[in-house]
Amino acid sequence: MTGRSALRAIVAAGLGLGLFSTGAAWAQDAGGCPNIPADSGLTWEYRGNGEMDFCRALRNDGSEAFGLYIAQKTPFTPKSGKRAETGHIDGQEVTWYRGELAGKPDIQVRETLLPLADGRVAHIWMQASNAQELGEVIRQAETMQFPATRLSSK
Repeated sequence: MTGRSALRAIVAAGLGLGLFSTGAAWAQDAGGCPNIPADSGLTWEYRGNGEMDFCRALRNDGSEAFGLYIAQKTPFTPKSGKRAETGHIDGQEVTWYRGELAGKPDIQVRETLLPLADGRVAHIWMQASNAQELGEVIRQAETMQFPATRLSSK
């Protein structure tokens, strides 16, 4: 077991035993991924390098709830005609934009951009089979908290 793995095991055990009872409990750190509540039922799958972070929030069954790509630039460009909902992620207002999946017109798709303090941007996306599921996934995504050194004050 590596030092980082051992630390994760200790933190997980502490959370399970309620040793960290002040404030909200957060899921384990996963590379460059933001924090999500430990009771969200989600875990991070992380891939990245020095230039980008790719995170997928996975449900217990292994399906993706939402994902994000953090880099200097992202391929997503919001279009004002696709605005759907507004919300907040870590105290910062975001606009969710409708998207489409080729060949799957009934799938609800949402995307947003979140500027970070280190000059990078988080492109966050999700897919849902209906409006109720979409609302739940948006609520889960909006519980993310980025480390203070990464969230932009813009």
